[in-house]
Amino acid sequence: MRSLNKIFAAAAVMILSACAGNQEVAETRRYVEPRFDDQPKIELEVNKIDIVSEFTPSFTRPNVEHLFPVSIEKAARIWANDRLEAVDFASNRIAEFIIKDASVTEVEEKASQLFYKDSLKYRATLAVVLKISSANGQSQAQTSIEAWRELTMPIDTSIEDKEKYWNEMVYKLFEEFNVRMEQNIHQYLNMYVKDSQVIREY
Repeated sequence: MRSLNKIFAAAAVMILSACAGNQEVAETRRYVEPRFDDQPKIELEVNKIDIVSEFTPSFTRPNVEHLFPVSIEKAARIWANDRLEAVDFASNRIAEFIIKDASVTEVEEKASQLFYKDSLKYRATLAVVLKISSANGQSQAQTSIEAWRELTMPIDTSIEDKEKYWNEMVYKLFEEFNVRMEQNIHQYLNMYVKDSQVIREY
């Protein structure tokens, strides 16, 4: 009986070890949104910053943003929290970070030559407006930006590989967005950026 108990115990340890191994694999495949909290804050001379999304996923093709392991909309919210900061609490000004578009479309493309595979073409779009307004809602200044990336892959690409390519696509999209949005803020909203050294030419 003791020998039998030892066998059962060994089997239980083996099962637990297998579960732990599977959990580790699952965790390595988990994707997270890009972060920019290691970069300096853009200090806006406003009382507060509101993050608003006007984008509503359709959940119907050709839109496939809901299939992405990393949400472009959520990543945009995180960018605003990481990079923007209100620093003038005596002011009556408000900054609105408005997400207009955070979509991804998928289009099937037929192969142009015989014996070539059909492909899937993806286009990710991020459109954002950053607006400075007074407390009564009167707009004082704003800047907008639209960033996009395209990606093509064989139609029979596995879901694991698709998620990997999608993730890389989103990261590259936000690398571009981060640079261009910061440039736009310093160029068009420089009057509301603390210690801004940029003077806009008219």
